[in-house]
Amino acid sequence: MDFFVHLAEGFIGMFQKGGETFIGLVTGIIPTLVCLITAVNALIKFVGEERIERFARLCTGNIILRYTLFPVLAMFFLTNPMAYTFGRFLPEHQKPAFYDSSVSFCHPITGLFPHANPAELFVYMGIANGITQLGLSLGPLAMRFFLVGIVVILIRGIVTEYITKMMIRRREAQASA
Repeated sequence: MDFFVHLAEGFIGMFQKGGETFIGLVTGIIPTLVCLITAVNALIKFVGEERIERFARLCTGNIILRYTLFPVLAMFFLTNPMAYTFGRFLPEHQKPAFYDSSVSFCHPITGLFPHANPAELFVYMGIANGITQLGLSLGPLAMRFFLVGIVVILIRGIVTEYITKMMIRRREAQASA
């Protein structure tokens, strides 16, 4: 009998924990995201969508800037997960590569700018804890993490854009055949 009672308590407990997590989201990240989305959209309206798009074209016209500067700016100013909305300024065939670059930069930015992705700060802090226990400075670690991250997002962006273009060409070839 105790087995069934324990099973029933565990079953309902799973849903209670899910409810607690949901309440945490509703009182935590969701209002923040709504306010951030509203502020970004208001800023775009104040500055002018044409100016923002012109700046985005300037940053994305060059493949190197497209997958280094643009994702870094997106992650720094909009943070995770709002940073991905910068993709709206790109043509469709570049959006997957921008997303790949941006999402790949979530961890490398946290050492220097923890506000950009505080939910994943534990990854950096786990490594940083070991470095501080050795009596070493975190500055060089944060800089290396950041710089290597930029190289990685550039490579990922270029490769993903190439793969995306190849897949689009295949799909178009199949459609016309």
